[in-house]
Amino acid sequence: MSKRIPESELIINPDGSIYHLNLKPEHLASTVITVGDPDRVEKVSKYFDEIEFTMSKREFVTHTGSYKGKRITVMSTGMGTDNIEIFMTELDALVNVDLKTRLPKKDHTTLNVIRIGTSGSMQKSIPAGSILASAFGIGLDTLMTFYKAEYSDLEKEVGVQIQKSLGLPFIPYCIQGSEKLLALLREGLLVGNTVTCPGFFGPQGREVRVKPAIPDIIEKLGKINVDGFQLTNFEMETAGYYAMGRLLGHEVMSLNAIVANRITHEFADNAHEIVDNLIQHTLKKLAG
Repeated sequence: MSKRIPESELIINPDGSIYHLNLKPEHLASTVITVGDPDRVEKVSKYFDEIEFTMSKREFVTHTGSYKGKRITVMSTGMGTDNIEIFMTELDALVNVDLKTRLPKKDHTTLNVIRIGTSGSMQKSIPAGSILASAFGIGLDTLMTFYKAEYSDLEKEVGVQIQKSLGLPFIPYCIQGSEKLLALLREGLLVGNTVTCPGFFGPQGREVRVKPAIPDIIEKLGKINVDGFQLTNFEMETAGYYAMGRLLGHEVMSLNAIVANRITHEFADNAHEIVDNLIQHTLKKLAG
């Protein structure tokens, strides 16, 4: 028999909405597009035929509406896997926990979650301006130290090889994204394996006033090859999405607008246009 979830473990606001996201179950569509930047939510929802609901709390901005007859929610998460852990846990609770009784529901609801974000390339062959779908996410953060998940042999080996290459005191986690959503969304896109970094500067080898401990981290990651499995790009959320998706039973896919190439030092001067192309591609495929 399921146990009631205590008030201290899952916080519900006085109006019945979930704590951080400030949403009630009826506010959420089964297909959720996510972006990091709160200002980018409107850049997605401007293509909706109608918007039925909006909410803003902290970095979490929500618009729910419809596009060509398909109900879609677009939400911002802020940056980093710590935010993604909060976001995915509360998103799941909205559909899989009865917020009044605090009991898990008997029938599991699976959400489709699609991240639209910017990313940098670590391969010379992937120029700025590309759009890439992440088959796997590889976390250089320690989120999965606090959860238990099942990993394939390939996922385990990738983690071990990255640990050896970078000399890390922990094994990074590697997790496959949704094969179903990849098949739906991949047409015309590159497919790669995305590294999730726990920061923008030092963890990505950038030096401003503090010298990184691994200044050549991008070059080292780019050279890793596990039976043909190579790392293609990096950002700050994908692996957290894939890990929480696996734990909670949701379909999750990360789509990346490549706005920089760290090997050639190229940066796209039309980054907003690249992101907009990715937004339109995603909406059309979801409604297709």
